[in-house]
Amino acid sequence: MLLEYKTVYKGGEAEIIEKKSRFIAIVQPIETEEDALEFIEQVRKKHWSATHNCFAYTVGERFEIQRCSDDGEPSGTAGKPMLDVLLGEKIHNVVVVVTRYFGGTLLGTGGLVRAYSKATQEGIAVSKIITKMHGCKLQITTDYTGLGKIQYILGQSGITVLEPIYTDKVVLNVLVPEENEKNLIAEIVEGTNGQALIEKGEECYFSKIDGEMVIFQD
Repeated sequence: MLLEYKTVYKGGEAEIIEKKSRFIAIVQPIETEEDALEFIEQVRKKHWSATHNCFAYTVGERFEIQRCSDDGEPSGTAGKPMLDVLLGEKIHNVVVVVTRYFGGTLLGTGGLVRAYSKATQEGIAVSKIITKMHGCKLQITTDYTGLGKIQYILGQSGITVLEPIYTDKVVLNVLVPEENEKNLIAEIVEGTNGQALIEKGEECYFSKIDGEMVIFQD
């Protein structure tokens, strides 16, 4: 299991023009190869009159599935450059389709490689790319005398408190990356002289998106 990986949270669409040919890149998050194939078919139906609908996608923690297609362009000038962009950016579970409407001027093999690569890069640039981190939920219960120390430790570690509950005690719910878990618990135990109660909850992937912590059930 990866401790963290990059993926698409929200896809995007971008267009470039090269010598009057239109290249429209559409990026979409996926979970399976079936998702990728279904999306590619949707784009083909939408752009049925296009000259080419080339694609590339990756699926899996270790990029176990990698597929691409030139869809009639000269071999190696479209799908492979698109796939190279995805792998170079290390983006997991993503599909991109680049639709070309021919503008009447041949680009040559080098021009095609550059155009499909650039279109893919532009599609990624307008998509929301996130880093999912693997970790767990911790529930920290403390009295008010230990609160300041715990808040300081969490702040130094860049840990966001989800929903603090204030009663006669204080309950802090936090998401902790797996690689930081042991050190963080040790610091809190030491900082509060063992007075804080720490309970480990479920493991999950999470990411900070637009300032908010989002949990994923991977």
